[in-house]
Amino acid sequence: MSHWLRWLPGIGKLRRYEMASFSHDVFAGLVLATMLVPVGIAYAAASGLPGIYGLYATIVPLLAYALFGPSRILVLGPDSSLAAVILGVVAPLAGGDPLRAVTLAGMMAIVTGLVLILAGIARLGFVTELLSKPIRYGYMNGIALTVLISQLPKLFGFSIDSEGPLRDLWAISGAILGGKANWAAFAVGICTLMVILSLKNNKRLPGILIAVVGATLAVAALDLASRYGVKVLGPLPQGLPALTIPWIRYSDLFPVLIGGSAIALVAFADTSVLSRTYAARLGDHVDPNQEMVGLGAANLATGFFHGFPISSSSSRTPVAEAAGARTQLTGVVGALSIALLLLLAPNLLQSLPNAALAAVVIAAAIGLIEIADLKRIYRIQRWEFWLSVLCFVGVAVLGAIPGIGLAIAVAIAEFLWDGWRPHSTVLGRADGVKGYHDITRYPNARRVPGLVLFRWDAPLFFANAELFKERVLDAVEKSPTPVRWVVVAAEPVTSVDVTACDAVAELDNALHKDGIELCFAELKDPVKDKLKRFGLYAQLGESYFFPTVGSAVSSYLEINHVAWEDWEDQVKATA
Repeated sequence: MSHWLRWLPGIGKLRRYEMASFSHDVFAGLVLATMLVPVGIAYAAASGLPGIYGLYATIVPLLAYALFGPSRILVLGPDSSLAAVILGVVAPLAGGDPLRAVTLAGMMAIVTGLVLILAGIARLGFVTELLSKPIRYGYMNGIALTVLISQLPKLFGFSIDSEGPLRDLWAISGAILGGKANWAAFAVGICTLMVILSLKNNKRLPGILIAVVGATLAVAALDLASRYGVKVLGPLPQGLPALTIPWIRYSDLFPVLIGGSAIALVAFADTSVLSRTYAARLGDHVDPNQEMVGLGAANLATGFFHGFPISSSSSRTPVAEAAGARTQLTGVVGALSIALLLLLAPNLLQSLPNAALAAVVIAAAIGLIEIADLKRIYRIQRWEFWLSVLCFVGVAVLGAIPGIGLAIAVAIAEFLWDGWRPHSTVLGRADGVKGYHDITRYPNARRVPGLVLFRWDAPLFFANAELFKERVLDAVEKSPTPVRWVVVAAEPVTSVDVTACDAVAELDNALHKDGIELCFAELKDPVKDKLKRFGLYAQLGESYFFPTVGSAVSSYLEINHVAWEDWEDQVKATA
């Protein structure tokens, strides 16, 4: 029983719940609900779905995460960073049919949930570390631009057929110049956006709530919908979502699988960062694998209740914290409050203008943009800055799904590059400095006659095996004295594969033809065990593996009768 409870941290928290936190959680949940409603509707619209499904995708995940999630106050729900990805998959396949769009989005949520749950059970919580910070910045900046462009037609009160970010921008410009803009809707939207941005950093005033309520009251009081054609949300369906299985066509399966898997990676990357941040702030510990399971369970549940893929929220979680949230009961209260709204007052938001919802999404997209830290990265490591730019351009030009593929491909290439073309150097003895050091950094370093000390700063594997062999032979060729031994300072070598072992064997044979012994120093025991299994340890000989570079040098001097005085020996002699 305890084994299963490990995957249900919410039950353990309920058993240890302190009633002193109850009033704080209830108040914070009510405050949170005032933000969850407009944001959920807005992000549903940004994802190409009717607004009501944004509320469904808010209620269910909060309840599921309260049971499966490990974080104390993390808030889940529809997120602006996922909207462009969902829209990129759903819009082309749905063909303008909203019910088909909902079905596709629900299956994407199920795929996302299954991927996350399986990854969490397999303890793959580390996989998001594959996306470096510059690559994440580039991807998110591209998503922010895509989301912003997608909301401009709603802000101006017209609609277009989406064909990609750059083509959409061209179509929007043409529509505005062609006189299709509804300037009354634009005025409502731009005023809403200004209020949200001006109150963004105000912890006492809920900017989104004030802006959306103000826009709704203005549209209703001035009758802007009938007089000037300002589009509004309209009455919401009464009641709660029913359990359903979102069946999709076989031809839709591949793009939904790709989209759902991509969302799983992005959603967990965002959630893990936010989760760790709040865990450190509250003095808690969060298991990243359980975080995967919690996020996956929330996505899986919402997929079966007319929802769409969700993630954690870096804007709503601080609202919950500032309102005094202490546990996940805050999210439960927020979810139940929205459920009561749908049951008792579904017409309350019927005058909410679409332009105001677009403003909410645009404000969120602006918040995704990262520039300041990219400036720092440009100063300290320009090639990583240009990787970020490449990912940004990929998302902006190709769209969200191809952009994610490009980001992952770039991340893998970045990961492999350091191992594929690693740093290596010849070592020497610099006077007055302990140890053996890079002769390019210490030009006056002395080299032991007939000995090449070669350091390789990476694992040895198939992609760099030939390069290793070439660099060792090059170091031998450039030695100022005839070489008798080559000692590889192998402390940075953390792994070796069959291809690399074969290359080392070939290198050993080539060196033997010239009367040169190949040795290793500081090789880690697990790597040494692999060499034994591959037969390379026996080929080189146990006596040619040394615990330290110093012991290798001492053995070389003794066996080859080389007269060489170290600077430390000189110091001892004069002492």
